[in-house]
Amino acid sequence: MARIVPEGHRGFCAKYPENTLVSFSAALDLDVEFFEFDIWLSKDKVPVIMHDGNACRTCGVDRHLNDMTLAEIKELDAGSKFSPAFAGEKVPTFRELLELVRAKRPDMRLGVEIKDYREEAADLSVAMLKEYGHFDTCFFYCFNARIIRYLKEKYGARTMGYPDFQMHEFKPDSYGFYDDIGISMAVLRSEVFPIFAAKGKPMHMYCADTMADVEECARKGAAYITANNPIPLLDYLKKHQ
Repeated sequence: MARIVPEGHRGFCAKYPENTLVSFSAALDLDVEFFEFDIWLSKDKVPVIMHDGNACRTCGVDRHLNDMTLAEIKELDAGSKFSPAFAGEKVPTFRELLELVRAKRPDMRLGVEIKDYREEAADLSVAMLKEYGHFDTCFFYCFNARIIRYLKEKYGARTMGYPDFQMHEFKPDSYGFYDDIGISMAVLRSEVFPIFAAKGKPMHMYCADTMADVEECARKGAAYITANNPIPLLDYLKKHQ
């Protein structure tokens, strides 16, 4: 079996509130080699970490991050909706995440999902990654083909896009700007999977949260496996590589 690289999804989001410092800290304590997170810009152009642009699902406030200043974002509670045990957990800035990695495990590799489809979001993220020494080892993920191309052409970044039907602003040549391709468990189990496997690009498969999921990903050629709960994934890899 070819070596598979394990990645935590939004930190260790099965057991901790997603995209928070407590979730990332827990992922840093595991044997994952990457963890993935999502970047938006605040109204005052600070990169912050949250999956959704709107804070409603995770924080209970129906406002978009692009329309909130950093001070307003820092008033959000990113933990209570997950569990009262995490009440008061804050939405982190990208810099706070990078400082945590520097303090705890500076060799951790980063899966940087650009959710804000403005080139400025990519520019600010790249600058910060270079400042902290992570640019050369990170992946950039995005569901927007224009941003994937921008990252590749302007910065020579290592990029991962997704199957064309999942992408925004996809063009006929967009696959040419992917280094890797992201494959969800739903796509993996569908009749269209062979089309994307035939692209010949390393496949990041997500989210494999059970041993059966991990075994299926391994059989079908995963180069990277992302998990909300990385424990079954790590247990599998200990036995097989």
